[in-house]
Amino acid sequence: MFGRKSNLYPESQYREMDANAGEDEDIASPVSTYEPPSLPPKEKGKGLLAEMNNNLQAHEQLVRSSTFLAVRSAVFASMNISAAVTGSREQVRHDMVSLVADVVARDRLMVTGNEQAMMVEELLNDMFGIGPIEPLLQDDTITDILVNGPDQVFVERHGRLELTPYKFRDHTHVVNVAKRIAASVGRRVDETSPMVDARLADGSRVNVVLPPLALHGACISIRKFSRMNVTLNRMVQQGNLSAAMARVLEIATACRCNILISGGTGSGKTTMMNAISRVIDPRERILTIEDAAELQLQQPHVVTLETRPENIEGGGAIDQRQLVRNALRMRPDRIILGETRGSEAFDMLQAMNTGHDGSMSTLHANTPRDAVTRLESMVLLANGNLPLISIRRQISSAVHLIVQLERMRDGVRRITQITELVGMEGDIIISQDLFLFRYDPTNFGEEVRGAFESTKLRPAISSRAAYYGMEKSLLEAMQA
Repeated sequence: MFGRKSNLYPESQYREMDANAGEDEDIASPVSTYEPPSLPPKEKGKGLLAEMNNNLQAHEQLVRSSTFLAVRSAVFASMNISAAVTGSREQVRHDMVSLVADVVARDRLMVTGNEQAMMVEELLNDMFGIGPIEPLLQDDTITDILVNGPDQVFVERHGRLELTPYKFRDHTHVVNVAKRIAASVGRRVDETSPMVDARLADGSRVNVVLPPLALHGACISIRKFSRMNVTLNRMVQQGNLSAAMARVLEIATACRCNILISGGTGSGKTTMMNAISRVIDPRERILTIEDAAELQLQQPHVVTLETRPENIEGGGAIDQRQLVRNALRMRPDRIILGETRGSEAFDMLQAMNTGHDGSMSTLHANTPRDAVTRLESMVLLANGNLPLISIRRQISSAVHLIVQLERMRDGVRRITQITELVGMEGDIIISQDLFLFRYDPTNFGEEVRGAFESTKLRPAISSRAAYYGMEKSLLEAMQA
């Protein structure tokens, strides 16, 4: 796997070899995860970063030192990188340990055994992982990792942002990691195409923005893949919604209602869709359409489609609208669109109105009424000649429920409204709220206090529930 070269390590050649090693890092390699042996227990929660701080300071001093750069240059210069990345991390680790030890011994470097182990992990992260922030992927209390250049890495934990002591070596290191992430899913990011959406091997969603768009260095935003099996029952226990709301959403999904999940950035829309989708009958054929695949459906018959950006010649792009149109020819029972953000809204409404009941999507909006308005605007983008009243009729007949989510000031994601579209009155879409979250303004503090309340109205979907033999359960949940 490794090809040794003779007389490669004279002191005068270290700088030259380090420059060549930077080119090796651009080679596309699989992005994988590993369990760092020294990672503190995850149950320590907020105390995690404080406990790691001392070790990280020593680690940062080491990996930014001239000694590490010399070892790194020597190791990469004596390796066949292309052959190495085809193996597993554990296969390469054994050879890497020997190679680092040989370099340290031959050059008589003042390096302890613990520092050699750090070097090995850092080099493996450079080859297989996402560099120094790899351990953050293993912490299940973290939901977002935000890299703002080489010296600033933030994480979101329990809805709050925290600055971590993790750092990259330099700007080139950040760019090389970003390029490797994009290459692992067949995409590219460089000066000519400085923005990309991608995903890691574990399903985490990644967005990259490079200079010159990012003025202070490359930015990497990672929305982590949750290892927990998120269900509506678990979300009830966490206080994201009430038991009655969960029961109504279960019934609506089982009765093949078309559901739109609305909310701001980071409000938990995808998590909610994953939880709701668990109710779908396993005998149904489901097609998912996303820019970067992150849905975690548990049914056995799921077809996952993903958009494709344009190639280096500027052609070959496949957008969500094309995928929705093609999905209609693939005999789907349900179509799940990861996010509605443009002209594909028109084709999604057409699908919902032509026998593909039970379809779902998410969109960014602050209220259910805003969600309807945004949907109207997106349909107009696709078909500017359609009269507004015709668009509204399509929306009112296609969408049954809008689930509104909000990440509140205490960091907790909650359903603030479940709203039903019941039809048209003149040229206005009529809606009614089934559930609301009412916060208590008299009890202001760090934690948001309030209660989930049912309006106790009879849902318009009760007739659909009756067809599936679930009307009684629906009405009981509304009265709970």
